[in-house]
Amino acid sequence: RNRIAIMSGEAMVALWGALKSTLSPGDRVLSVAAGALKNKIAEMARTITAEVTVVGFGHDEAADAEQVWAAIETFRPKMVTMVHVETPSGVVNPVAKVGEAVRALGVPLFYVDAVAAAGGAELATDAWGIDLCLVGSQKCLSAPPGLGMVAVSDRAWEEIDKTGYQGYDALAPFREALDRRWFPYTPCWQAIAGLEAACDRILSLGLASVIQDHAEVAAHTRHRLRQMGLCLFPRHEADCAPTVTAVRVPDAVSWDDLDRRLRAEGVVMGGSIGPLAGGVFRIGHMGTQADLALVDTGLDALARILA
Repeated sequence: RNRIAIMSGEAMVALWGALKSTLSPGDRVLSVAAGALKNKIAEMARTITAEVTVVGFGHDEAADAEQVWAAIETFRPKMVTMVHVETPSGVVNPVAKVGEAVRALGVPLFYVDAVAAAGGAELATDAWGIDLCLVGSQKCLSAPPGLGMVAVSDRAWEEIDKTGYQGYDALAPFREALDRRWFPYTPCWQAIAGLEAACDRILSLGLASVIQDHAEVAAHTRHRLRQMGLCLFPRHEADCAPTVTAVRVPDAVSWDDLDRRLRAEGVVMGGSIGPLAGGVFRIGHMGTQADLALVDTGLDALARILA
C-alpha cells in the first residue's frame, strides 16, 4: 500500500534521506544493532542530532525481539531502526517480531534497511508495519547500482510534512511522483530501465518462487561448507541469511591467500569488513546469483583449494 520513492543515487541516498526527512533535532531513535555494521544507522541518526539509544547484540547473532520490546518500553522512541540482512556477518534479523513490538507499543516510525533482503527474503512491508522500507537496486534485484528506493507509509508522510526537510535526498518531492509519472530531478533513466527489467524478471518467475530459490540455495551452500569442515559465522543456523553466507576463515590459511587462490580459479568471494575483516569471508547468492550451478562452481573451487 505504501507509496514508493525512487531516488537517483546508491542505496545510501535513500537511507540518509529517510532519516533526514522524518527526524528533527532531539527526536528519540532506538537503533537495533546486530552484525558488523551494527552502529551505522545510529551514527547516521546522531549526525542529524537525534537522541539515540542502541540496543546491541553480538556480531554473530540476530537481534532478540524481547530485548528490543523492553528497550522500547524504557526509551519510548519516535523511531526504531534495524537492518534486515547484515551482509558483513550473514545474519538475518527478526523484522516481523520487532514490528509487532513497534505497533503494540505505539512507536510512530519503524525504519528498516532491507537493501540485502528485498527480492531475496520474505519481506511483508505492510503486514510488519514498516514505515520506511529502504531498498537498493543492485543487490537482490540484480539491477545496476544507482538507485535507492523507499516504501513510505501514511504515518511516515505525516512526519515528513512536519519535518519539512528540503535537501536533495528529501522524500517530500517524491510523494506524487509515481502518480504523476514525474521525477523531481533529472532521472537516471538507464538505471530505471535496468530496474524495470530486473523487476520484470522477478515477476515472470513469481516472487514467492524467487524467495524460495534463495532459501534453497542458501541451505545448499551451508551444507556444502559444513562438508568441507568450515564453520559458519552466525552462532545459530536459524540466524543465517538467505542471500549471503558468512564463513570463518580456516586457521590453515589467511584470507589474503585464500582470496588470491580463488581469483586464480576465476572465482571471487567477498571478504568482510570492520572487526570481521580477515577472519570472515562471504559467499553471495542473491538475485541472479541464487543459482545452484553458479554457487557450486564457486564452492567446487573452494573445495579444491582447501583439500
